[in-house]
Amino acid sequence: MHKLLVRDEFRRAQLAIAALFCVLGFQYATWAARLPALKSRLDLSEAELGLLLMACGVGAAASFPLVAALSRRWGSRRLALLSALFLGVLLLALAAAPNYPVALVVMCADGLGVGCLNVAMNAQGAALESRHGRTAMSQLHATFSAGSLGAALLASGMSALSPSMALHFGVATVLILLLTLYAQPTLLPDEQPDAKADGQSTEESSADEPQADKRRRTWSIPSRVTLWMGGAMVFGTVAEGAMNDWSALYMKEVAEASARLAPLGIAVVSVMMVLARLFADGWRTKWGDGRVVRVGSVLSAAGLAFALLAGGVVPALIGFAAMGLGIAAVTPCVYVAAARQGPDALALVAAMGTTGLLAGPPVIGFIAAGTSLVWGMAAVAVSACLVSVCAARIRWTGAAEVGAEVKV
Repeated sequence: MHKLLVRDEFRRAQLAIAALFCVLGFQYATWAARLPALKSRLDLSEAELGLLLMACGVGAAASFPLVAALSRRWGSRRLALLSALFLGVLLLALAAAPNYPVALVVMCADGLGVGCLNVAMNAQGAALESRHGRTAMSQLHATFSAGSLGAALLASGMSALSPSMALHFGVATVLILLLTLYAQPTLLPDEQPDAKADGQSTEESSADEPQADKRRRTWSIPSRVTLWMGGAMVFGTVAEGAMNDWSALYMKEVAEASARLAPLGIAVVSVMMVLARLFADGWRTKWGDGRVVRVGSVLSAAGLAFALLAGGVVPALIGFAAMGLGIAAVTPCVYVAAARQGPDALALVAAMGTTGLLAGPPVIGFIAAGTSLVWGMAAVAVSACLVSVCAARIRWTGAAEVGAEVKV
């Protein structure tokens, strides 16, 4: 009976945290799907649109000190709920933006909100694994992809129903609100300080606490391991983001696929990533996080290199499938490892990951513009390989290790 209660508690918390992952994927894909309409409404050039996207990356990169402070002050539960609601409101603000400068401010704020929710929800996911001794992070990240897919379908349906961006974003905001309300009751509670658990007052605890510990709790220089984690996250998200943005163009211009087959590039990557994340928690339990990351990143690099060297549509699809399969578990595993280092490490690694996801595709575009798209995609393969180099410098612990300390 006790096991059934524990299993039910785990499942309810997992579904609540999954709702947050779904919110982030859904919100991101919602405004991304309406970029052409936003470009037309604000009469933006290609360069201005690129700067608009970069503003989101800048906000995410700048979120690290804010997220670290808010995580310590509010805890992951409250931060997750407030940032999810904030991202929903920003959709309405973007739909109502009267001009380009206001849209830039909104997108920068969106990057900040993404950074906050990204850290909070991954802290919740890592704490879920720690408390129950079970792997779950990869499946949680799969719901992020599911949220993106749901947003794409909603965008298609709303565009057919009405050209109004305000109506579309209004419906999306309501759905975000409903998901947040669903998550609220069963999210993991934030840990209380040990002093309170022992019946000691906050003032007494603060007086007895060594000064060095106080400074460490408020701010600390990132450790070498944290920086290696950040490197693995950056290179992994650069590869992930670049495949989403450039695979269709590669299929059309390099592999010479037909207009009907060109979209299969991103479809193959997306499907393989979702499938891999659904099964990756079992791989983590069997082989450990470190091996999953190292082998997966090498598989990704080798698969994409094969596609570039062989040329043609079929090798491209095979290589893209290998990329999606191998890179899918990188970010879940690194998030878990970073969470074990504390909220500051998680905030830094998450900020670096979000920056890589948003800034990576433009960098690949610059490389392709200066050389060719083949060399641009080769840089993606190198990035995937560098994930393995960084992962080799990280001391991994078992993903399902009971008693691992994760602060939420």
